[in-house]
Amino acid sequence: MSLLGIDIGGSGVKGAPVDLATGAFEAERMRIETPRPSEPKAVAAAVAQITAHFGGTGPVGVTFPGVVLHGVTRTAANLDRSWIGVDAAALFGEATGRPVSVLNDADAAGIAEMRLGAGRGAQGTVAIFTLGTGIGSALFTEGVLLPNTEFGHLELDGHDAETRASAKIREDEDLSWDKWAHRLSVYLRHVEKLISPTLIVLGGGVSRKADKFIPLITGVSAPIVPAALHNNAGIVGAAMVAAAARP
Repeated sequence: MSLLGIDIGGSGVKGAPVDLATGAFEAERMRIETPRPSEPKAVAAAVAQITAHFGGTGPVGVTFPGVVLHGVTRTAANLDRSWIGVDAAALFGEATGRPVSVLNDADAAGIAEMRLGAGRGAQGTVAIFTLGTGIGSALFTEGVLLPNTEFGHLELDGHDAETRASAKIREDEDLSWDKWAHRLSVYLRHVEKLISPTLIVLGGGVSRKADKFIPLITGVSAPIVPAALHNNAGIVGAAMVAAAARP
């Protein structure tokens, strides 16, 4: 069985139909630049465009880069602040004409990695971080998700951690892999003191280049591995959640 997953990010909205058994895409992924300004109606139109492109009538899973409670978006650090308090599930449902499940983007990526990727079979506390426009986080204890952790907004050197150590910051500040790995080390050591994970998984598109920075991370006791599904994890996890919500 396959269902459509759509991943909303600070720079792009992307989606694909997902084979739920394997996590493989059943068609080439479609990506649209995130509208500017990234207001709800504009982003909903992008979600509707991707949905129409692939067709079908089944439920759709959509991720959002912020806290999501019962389909309502409560924060929007990397999108327009007008998203705060929006019933995103209803908005996307109206735009697409389909049943829609909405969840935090890093939580979706974490669900996919725990079921089919680097966290599969892991015991204890697993922390998954998506390194992109910001830093998303997903926390699992014995396979159970604690949603909406938002560890990317922990204070680091007087700033939101993601403004110091996200993948976008590495590009914007033209940081060497070594300098960026140092910032990640400081961040991950701080997180480790708080939650003592037994495994750390680093995802996002930059995870395809894991060999360039993971070996440079120092002072962290927990094993650190790259995400197996890389930047596709959000789409895969969104589809999984949509499947779970089917009546």
